[in-house]
Amino acid sequence: MSNVINIEDVILDNSERQRCEIYSRVMGYIRPTTEYNVGKMGEFKSRRCFVEDKAICGCEARECVDMSLAAE
Repeated sequence: MSNVINIEDVILDNSERQRCEIYSRVMGYIRPTTEYNVGKMGEFKSRRCFVEDKAICGCEARECVDMSLAAE
């Protein structure tokens, strides 16, 4: 007997789904984004993700790609 579940065979109703809670650091502590006020939610949505290669290169992502291709 196999205990393997085929993911394509699993079907969920919307009533069975659970909302994913997103946490973010605000003023040194972690809190759920659902508790943000309107201003803090707008600030959260305008944030950009950190990209290590872009930070090391010190330039825009497109320029970093161009520079890495030129080095080859």
